[in-house]
Amino acid sequence: MRIAMIGTGYVGLVSGACFSDFGHDVVCVDKDQSKIDSLKQGIMPIYEPGLDRLVASNVKGGRLSFTTDLQEGVAGAEAIFIAVGTPSRRGDGHADLSYVFGAAREIAEALTGPAVIVTKSTVPVGTGDEVERILREVRPDARAWVVSNPEFLREGAAIEDFKRPDRIVVGIDDEEAAEVMREVYRPLYLNKAPLLFTGRRTAELTKYAANAFLATKITFINEIADLCEIVGADVQDVSRGIGLDNRIGPKFLHAGPGYGGSCFPKDTLALLKTAEDYQTPLRIVESVVTVNEARKRAMGRKVIQALGGDARGAAVALLGLTFKPNTDDMRDAPSLSIVQALQDAGANVRGYDPEGIEQARPLMPDVEFFESPYKAAEGADAVVLVTEWDVLRALDLTRLARTMKQPIFVDLRNVYPPAEVEEAGLRLHSVGRAQRS
Repeated sequence: MRIAMIGTGYVGLVSGACFSDFGHDVVCVDKDQSKIDSLKQGIMPIYEPGLDRLVASNVKGGRLSFTTDLQEGVAGAEAIFIAVGTPSRRGDGHADLSYVFGAAREIAEALTGPAVIVTKSTVPVGTGDEVERILREVRPDARAWVVSNPEFLREGAAIEDFKRPDRIVVGIDDEEAAEVMREVYRPLYLNKAPLLFTGRRTAELTKYAANAFLATKITFINEIADLCEIVGADVQDVSRGIGLDNRIGPKFLHAGPGYGGSCFPKDTLALLKTAEDYQTPLRIVESVVTVNEARKRAMGRKVIQALGGDARGAAVALLGLTFKPNTDDMRDAPSLSIVQALQDAGANVRGYDPEGIEQARPLMPDVEFFESPYKAAEGADAVVLVTEWDVLRALDLTRLARTMKQPIFVDLRNVYPPAEVEEAGLRLHSVGRAQRS
């Protein structure tokens, strides 16, 4: 099957590469000439484990190609995926759909035969209706169907998620279009991935509901962590105790500095705006957004408290800057708020990250970056573990303690057992546990 993927961002590039690995003939289209040139040279615009090898093997096999010519990419395609960005719109927080609608118009103009137009981008309820209206306006003669097929990819594990999905949601009412989508995902039949066909608006809302629920779990356990610190309980044991309940499950119950990234902040806000438009308030989601924003800044205050309440002139080393491990994505990363809080308090901030330093530089002015966690810690008054990269999970804590000015270790991910930290000569400040004397 011939597939066109419009957009080579995170979703478009991963999806296009995986579809081609299934044996489909995929053309990825993007207006950014420099990005397309880099992709043709095997240079990835994002860091995602295994993506460079996946792209290279399918380009070599002749199943994956890149172009800036949308008409060339769409010609003869049976399924055309829209995978462009939908960032929060400046000023009001609504999802900016200008790229989606622009792509829809260009696709309509370029159609050469029957095709299914698939919205892969995360879009509010009713977006597919407008895409269909644009299609009918531009090409009333075209035999084309508009489908919603939201993505559920985790950054850092996107290839595995695509090839072994929990579910595939397809929003379409037409059986002919449904048959095309079955063929698109037929290679996943052996994995028995659930293929859920539903209405288009239902599919659009399913994506937002899923992300809002996961964001709620994260925010819930973070608030429980605050209570644990006050009453002398251990949030990790609480998490395990409730996560063993099959109705709740253990995932997304790890206390930390709050959620960030390209999805949860943007999608929870867009969902709230949709609810506002339809005069149906979502009070729980409203609280989640408010609490999460406050928490990220509060983590900066936690570090200041660990320093005795005064950070002026203190050197603080942050280990891990991206919003999660195995990505170079800095969008809405908790580290950004922590850095700002520390700098506002007069601290000198240092930073280390295995993959995110180049993305962090323009976002973190006056931060000194290092290529090693130990270099960042030399002479520091405090070391703060912000993102739990594998390379930061087995640090030589004794070595850290020897080179630091003050032995203060703030573990915002609860990676290290308290006894191990204290044995190394460090004073531990963690999340959701009472401070040990």
